[in-house]
Amino acid sequence: MSTVKIPLTGLAESQHGQVKYASAFADEHIQEILLIDGEIIITHNSPNGDEGITSRVERLIERFSHGDFGFKENILFENKVDTPYEGDIIAELAERKAIKVLEPGLFIFREPFSSLMRFLDYSFVSKIARRFEGVQEEQYPAVINSHTLNKTNHFTSFPEHIHFVTHLREDLDVIEAFSQTIREAGGWDQEKPLALDNNMVKPNFMMNPSTCYHCYEGLENETLEGDGIVVTAIAKCHRFESKNHSDFGRLLDFSMREIIFVGKPEFVKENRLKSIEYLKELAVEWQVDSLLEIANDPFFTNDFQVKASFQRNQEMKYELRLNIPHVKKSIACSSVNFHSNTFGNAFNIKMGKRNAVTGCVGFGIERWAFAFLAQYGLVEAQWPTTFREQYNAWQEKAL
Repeated sequence: MSTVKIPLTGLAESQHGQVKYASAFADEHIQEILLIDGEIIITHNSPNGDEGITSRVERLIERFSHGDFGFKENILFENKVDTPYEGDIIAELAERKAIKVLEPGLFIFREPFSSLMRFLDYSFVSKIARRFEGVQEEQYPAVINSHTLNKTNHFTSFPEHIHFVTHLREDLDVIEAFSQTIREAGGWDQEKPLALDNNMVKPNFMMNPSTCYHCYEGLENETLEGDGIVVTAIAKCHRFESKNHSDFGRLLDFSMREIIFVGKPEFVKENRLKSIEYLKELAVEWQVDSLLEIANDPFFTNDFQVKASFQRNQEMKYELRLNIPHVKKSIACSSVNFHSNTFGNAFNIKMGKRNAVTGCVGFGIERWAFAFLAQYGLVEAQWPTTFREQYNAWQEKAL
């Protein structure tokens, strides 16, 4: 095992965290990444050695450094609350067996966490989604076709996140040989070599990384009437984030409720502004220690700086971040996005003769639950009165 230190000189401090995140994908032999005093500290056992690790991370630093400025913090709203709990909520939940940590980023959720998740989703639908006239509920598959994902540019913007789904070739010899190999090995062994390349087909499906993609797929080649439509859906989303799954709330498999706007530019922009106000109202009503800021997606591309700067300059993405007292950081629990006509063009969704524009607001259900409990703990008597009353009223109806 070896340790290498790489200075982040020349980068704005606001970009240090994004470089740390991206560094997890530099080499599969990296064991740990720390960010301390403007340096990335990496522990690894890579055959490429310290020089190989350093050169790859420096490539990432170069990618992030393009542009005239670092990302300035731009807070649009802040709801400062002195919350009562400062403990390690994940450790407490695990100790109480309210969650089971299968591996970093992968959990089984039990009571009361599972009930809190259902209450939160119910609240996002009843308190926000239903305020949009004509909102329709949809249900989506857990997988997405490669052709659909290709139209979203996900393969080039976020290739590191993709979970591929494949299967054995429809060949009796291949299927029987595979089964016999596993049987002779005494079961599946992650450490033993297994001939997969010739036995499995090129993936035609991926695990769905974002709820709204299926909405656009469902509207492909359609012409919408009126000003547009509003759709809401919840889906299981999957994103591989390497060593970053050890970060608070960064899950491999998570539930994302979205409210999706498709239509004329004015329709989408107006509804997006409404959703921002509704989010702010909810943060105040539930007394969560939070802030709303301009943000950007973590593009994993050579033109990262161009794309991220464009997003920020056009204010295409806002994030509602909830404070986590134990780690003295905040995490994004909701995002409000404007995509312009990117998906309208990709899927040929029409408003009259023009392509539709799209936007969405997303709620990470597990993140909201983790963040709320990280501020208020598991003792309901310490929860904000309004939140507790709404939760108890929902429990009575849910039973």
